[in-house]
Amino acid sequence: MHGAVTGSFATRVPWLQDHAGVSAGQLGLALACPAIGAALAMPVTSGLTHRFGTRATLRVLLAMWTLSLVLPSLATGLLTLCLALLVYGASSGLSDVAMNALGVEVEKRAGKSIMSGLHGMWSVGTLIGSSAGALAAHLGLNAQVHHAIAAFALTVAGLIAVRFVLDLHPEEDDVAPPPFALPPRSAILIGAVGFCAVFAEGASLDWSAVYLRDVLSASAGMAAAATAGFTVTMAVARICGDAVVNRLGAVPTVRVSGVTAAVGGVLVVIAGQPWVAMAGFALLGVGVAVVVPLAFAAAGHRGPNPGQAIAGVAAITYTAGLVAPSAVGAIAQGSSLSVSFILVTALTVGIGVFARVLR
Repeated sequence: MHGAVTGSFATRVPWLQDHAGVSAGQLGLALACPAIGAALAMPVTSGLTHRFGTRATLRVLLAMWTLSLVLPSLATGLLTLCLALLVYGASSGLSDVAMNALGVEVEKRAGKSIMSGLHGMWSVGTLIGSSAGALAAHLGLNAQVHHAIAAFALTVAGLIAVRFVLDLHPEEDDVAPPPFALPPRSAILIGAVGFCAVFAEGASLDWSAVYLRDVLSASAGMAAAATAGFTVTMAVARICGDAVVNRLGAVPTVRVSGVTAAVGGVLVVIAGQPWVAMAGFALLGVGVAVVVPLAFAAAGHRGPNPGQAIAGVAAITYTAGLVAPSAVGAIAQGSSLSVSFILVTALTVGIGVFARVLR
């Protein structure tokens, strides 16, 4: 449900830009607001879960997230669009942390890795939401109508699903976290690994099509296929990732992931033909797929309060998603997109080098 909201929103950004009457630069400013809202709201989640329990908290937060899909389509200018996206991002971050903290608890009880598969389902939801959004756009459906229908359907489905999650409550002697809990130091190191992965993910998602078009003179269809290939390989790798983690362990898996992503980045940088770059982006998708789920799992296993640690890691990784597109664009403006992806490749090397902090 969470991923489907993201996919539904992403496909209608051009409509939102036209409806709000904002320029490309103003749209870039507005699109930074979800990450800002999420980072500000995430530290609150741990206190809410401690006070109300996992099921009640997730029921409200997930409904907030699915219903917030309606808000951006109602914006009529830059200010209202930014405010709508701040609320949209805050509700996303709150429900994201609550789900991941609950996922860590389920993983502990299962005695095996499941986080990669959970994040794989998020990717599947994104693909479903974006496919439905593409169909709605093709049919010329007003985004206000499209998002209202999607929000209603996803809210109902989410409320049904939440009825079956674990309902955890704190023990009587558990100390309540502060209303706004800062992350522990261990979360910063784990978050740095996640930062590298999300930076590569954000750069690839936003710039892969542009890279093939501008650097390798590929057709529009082939350029779009590069982005689709990256998304699909990442989703498949996440769904299959738990089997690898359960066999090799988290640290070796992340080291192999870092090497795979780095090889993909090298192929993108040296590519002389579009198909070589497409293969590189596909390897980048495979390489970064399991890193963030394993970073959240590692944070959740550290210390008595998984939500607090996960919120810290999530805030750092959200920052990478915020920084990556603009950083790649700035470097490309000063030199070239190929140079930008040298930075991306260097960060993927960091995934393998610092994988041990996830032990």
